[in-house]
Amino acid sequence: MDGHVGASTSSSRLNGSSGGEQRKQQNNYGSNEQVDGSILDVPNVVIRPARRRARSTDATIGARSEDGPRVPRELNPEELDEEVLKYGAQHVIKLFVPVSLCMLVVVATINSVKFYSTTDVYLLYTPFHELSPDPGVKFWNALANSLILMTVVVIMTILLIVLYKQRCYKIIHSWLILSSFMLLFIFSYLYLEEFLRAYNIPMDYPTTLLILWNFGVAGMMAIHWKGPLILQQGYLIFVAALMALVFIKYLPEWTAWAVLGAISVWDLIAVLTPKGPLRILVETAQERNEQIFPALIYSSTVLYTVLGAKSATTSDRVDVENIENGAEQSPQEAEGQATSSAGSASRTDAGFTEEWSESRVERVRSRQIEVQASNGQNANRSTHYRTTTTATETPQLEAQERGIKLGLGDFIFYSVLVGKASSYGDWITTIACFVAILIGLCLTLLLLAIWRKALPALPISITFGLLFCFATSAVVQPFMDSLSDKQVFI
Repeated sequence: MDGHVGASTSSSRLNGSSGGEQRKQQNNYGSNEQVDGSILDVPNVVIRPARRRARSTDATIGARSEDGPRVPRELNPEELDEEVLKYGAQHVIKLFVPVSLCMLVVVATINSVKFYSTTDVYLLYTPFHELSPDPGVKFWNALANSLILMTVVVIMTILLIVLYKQRCYKIIHSWLILSSFMLLFIFSYLYLEEFLRAYNIPMDYPTTLLILWNFGVAGMMAIHWKGPLILQQGYLIFVAALMALVFIKYLPEWTAWAVLGAISVWDLIAVLTPKGPLRILVETAQERNEQIFPALIYSSTVLYTVLGAKSATTSDRVDVENIENGAEQSPQEAEGQATSSAGSASRTDAGFTEEWSESRVERVRSRQIEVQASNGQNANRSTHYRTTTTATETPQLEAQERGIKLGLGDFIFYSVLVGKASSYGDWITTIACFVAILIGLCLTLLLLAIWRKALPALPISITFGLLFCFATSAVVQPFMDSLSDKQVFI
């Protein structure tokens, strides 16, 4: 979320400019009937709706005057702040649903499938298993395990940044595809097996393999290729929940809490420091005008639609320039000029107002109609002029720019915190952690709307979650148990 408030372009302004051109035609060619007749005699003229431009960074809104055209009006600081807060509130609602669904899946699995609530096998990165009853030994074991695990996380993050800076996209895609394959096939098989065993549901192996094959292939296509937005979001939520269950299952008890605190500090350093790896990743993606890999980011909009919208806008610009030059080009020549016109787009509109740029297409069409009409009156002149502009709607581009994005790791560690709290069987602590994470997410989005730059999503939510968890389990729950034993109801 970049914090910009956009306003859609008014169509009445275009209509006003086209009306002025029509009056000019009447002065040059006579009455309306003569102009219309000359237009109908030319078969090559194609009139299509005007192309709307998405303006996500403009801080203006249109105010309709008495004459009809919509006059742009700049937003004052109070109105701009109000729009930013409304925009942030919409993003809070959009994030509440997926984050809540991910945490609910983890909590429901922890309370129904006992396989994930018991730890008997440990990860390779946690050599200290906290088997000693001494709290001091457990503390040092958890600290050592968290340091080892965070070292692995830092090394892998730096490796990802180096590969991205060197444009090794194939290696990164292969890495992410392999990770998604393991989660969607291997870990999904373990999850389905334990789920069927917990509910005592019989299922043969051919049916299980058929279900997993269809589930995994659909997930790989939705995440790494193309698919419905809701399907992609559903798979990302499931993958995050499955990874959270893996951490809860294979991390020792104290190590899990230590890792939550350490990952929050690392997220703070990696995003806010000038040389932080995640900050370098975001800035590099913005400089290259590229989207971060969809397997790492949960987005409320489709990521791959920007490429299509951008290419369509480039082709429209080439067509308009060809019409202004009064020449007809072959598709090969137009395709050859697409790259050069994209590089000189900033020079083309330099020195002109926004209203002039918006009415450019309409003026080109009116000029072409005049040429066609004059060619109809003079048969000796060439008739190769024709309009070739296409109607290009770009609301998807505006939606993409205003879309909310949250790292998939944030979903994972939110769910680890709530799932670990629910593994103790205390629903009051679980609900307190759930509410604390949502409150921290609201504060993070509020700061995001104010500062308008990338912020870490873990520190505030995880800090609130840990405080609420230990305070509830140490103070609130004993107090509630004491009231229940003494038959005191508040």
